[in-house]
Formats: sequence, C-alpha cells, structure tokens
Amino acid sequence: MATRNSRLTVAQARRIAVAAQGFNEPRPAGPITRAHLRRLISRIQVLQLDSVSVAVRAHYAPVFSRLGPYDRDVLDRAAWGPRSARLLAEYWAHEAALMAVEDWPLLRWRMREYRHGRWGKHIVKANPRLVEDVVTAVGELGPSTAGQIEAHLAAEPRRKKGTWWTRSDTKWVAEALFASGVLTTATRVGFARHYDLAERVLPASVLAREVDDDEAVRELTLRAATALGVGTEADLRDYFRLSAQQVKPAVAELVAAGEIEPVTVDGWSAPAYLRAGRTVPRRDVGTALLCPFDPLIFFRPRVQRLFNFVYRIEIYTPAPKRQYGYYVWPLLMDGQLVGRVDLKADRAADTLRVVGAFAEPDAPRARTAAALAGELESMAAWLGLGGFSVSQGGDLAADLRAAAKRVS
Repeated sequence: MATRNSRLTVAQARRIAVAAQGFNEPRPAGPITRAHLRRLISRIQVLQLDSVSVAVRAHYAPVFSRLGPYDRDVLDRAAWGPRSARLLAEYWAHEAALMAVEDWPLLRWRMREYRHGRWGKHIVKANPRLVEDVVTAVGELGPSTAGQIEAHLAAEPRRKKGTWWTRSDTKWVAEALFASGVLTTATRVGFARHYDLAERVLPASVLAREVDDDEAVRELTLRAATALGVGTEADLRDYFRLSAQQVKPAVAELVAAGEIEPVTVDGWSAPAYLRAGRTVPRRDVGTALLCPFDPLIFFRPRVQRLFNFVYRIEIYTPAPKRQYGYYVWPLLMDGQLVGRVDLKADRAADTLRVVGAFAEPDAPRARTAAALAGELESMAAWLGLGGFSVSQGGDLAADLRAAAKRVS
C-alpha cells in the first residue's frame, strides 16, 4: 500500500489503474448476471453512450471487455427495463452515459445548471410555452421520441404547424428537459431515445433524495478516484466533467479525510492522488479489446502518461488522412497497450472484419497477434458472427492472419 506523499513509478501507476478498472480479475465462468453488472458499475461508475454502431455500441463494450461474452439483454433491462428492475439511469455523467440509478441525485446541481438545456438555450428561453406543452405531451403520450411529441403537438386543433415552433425546436426542448431532470430516458429503440417524465421512470426513493452540492461534488470526485485508482486533478475532473473550482476543494477535503493520498508519479508534471487502500499489483495483468469510449482510455492525455500510447479517434478525419482507421480499438495485453485494430461488424458477410491491425513498436508481435486473435474470436461469437476476417491494412495484419488460423 502506498503511504502519504509516496512515489510511484509509471509502471506501478499503470498497474493500479488497470486493476481499478477491473482488468486484474478473471472473467466469470458462468452467465453474466445483474449482480455482476452492479459490481462492475460500482467500480467503473459510467458506461458512455455513443451513436456509432460500426462494430457494437459503446455502452455494451466495456462490460464485454471486463466480463467476457454476455447477453446484452441483461444490460438493456438494467438500463431501460421496468422501473422495479432498473440498476442504471441515463444522464450527462462524463458525456451521455449510464450510471447507477442511485447516483442520479449526485448530479442535481448539474440539472439546475442545465435548466435551459446544455445547448440551444436561447431556443428554450424563447419558447416557455413549448416547454410546458412538451411536458404535457409526454405526460399524455408516455414514452415517446421527439418526433412523436412533435406529431402529437401538431395534431392538436389549436396548433398550426410552423407558426411558433419547429421539429428542431421540439427536439431542443425535449433535450433541455432531459438535461434539467424533468424528463429521462424510458427506453431506447434502435438507439432512439424515448422520453418520459422522470417521476414515472426513476424509483421514488431516488427522486426524493436531496444531496448538498458540495457533498455531491466531493462524492463524485471520490468515485472518480475509485475508478481511476490513481490520477492527477485533471484526471479526476474529467471523469465526471467537473470544473477546477469544484474539484480543488473536494480534493483537499478528501485528502484531509484520508480518502485519497497525494503521491508523486515519476515523469508526471502534476501531483497525483491515490485512492486510499489501493495496493500496487506486483505484475501487469489484463487482456482485452477496448472500445474508443472505454473508461480506462477515454481521457487521452492520461492514456499517453500511463501507457506511452498516443490515441486519437479518427471518425471525423477524412479517410485518406486517417493513420489507423475509422473506429479503432486498442488492445490491452498483460496490462499494457500493445496494438490497435480497426473493426467493422459486417452482418452481410457474417464476419467481424478487421480493416486494419497495428502493433506498437516494442510489442512482441507473435504474442500480440495471438492475444488479438483470441479476443476477436470471442468478440465475433458474442456479436453473433461466424468469425473474423483480416484485411491487408496495418503492419500486424500478416501476423494476425497466421494467428487466426491457429484459433479457428
């Protein structure tokens, strides 16, 4: 266990970080249950949501990476099932994310900040009547998309479409009401959000809980430290997208309480903080494919400090200028990032297509290819595909094709 003002090597910090995210434990032998999911969320806190589905949607991937193949219905039911079955709730935790439903009150201060929405505030402020009408419409309709809300409003006799609102205005208002906590996500169909009144979706005990703003920020900072294991103040801020003004006093209070400990990490320019009670694993462990929005890697500066791994998402980069590909998954092997692979689930061909495979300069190529092949075989089966195929792209492609023959 580290002591106050102790020094860590980068290797030690990396092992702590990987273990904190759950990669140091063997994957369960049997089916993944709600209990597994609850325990995982208590460690990593958030599952980021993203609309890209070229391989699999982002919120499903971290569970697979840590627990192995599982029935995605378990996660769907936990997030969007009946009120009595809900383990998770959607909100702006990090970015759009799933978090423990009990933690929803920790972000009431953000809901107040977003009382006119996160974006398009001028539209919401200019249309107070539309805000009231959207709430009324959702109350009448039940779970509904922005388009369904718009259609409902347009169908009312007193409305004349286009006179004072548009579809985009309706969407802005619905999103603002989500951001302010009036609405939440009842379910998703084809990833489209179906809004409903928060009081009809979230447990009454969650809605009734009030948390002082400073206490909430302190708790979020502590949860970030738990999920990270060790991190700088910037790392702690990023996990729940807190401000420096919020985190500085929270960190001071957590240090004084003995919940986190100041440490120095070799080569890091800023002080770091270790979650109290964290031990330093003796060796690097953990092998998994990581989607671009995995909590271990979603703060890119920390990835570079911990793993000496430069990672950028290239979705918005023109194809000819991409270095590695459109949707690239880093490979964690024995606790280190050793390669990356551009993936696409090709349903028509019944294959998980490897568009490009790349090894880090110092990675052992044969072992990297073998580990990657094993993870790809498992992922393809999990996605209901017949296997994986390897294209020509990338300096690891030939080694991966050879490894694929051995696992098939």
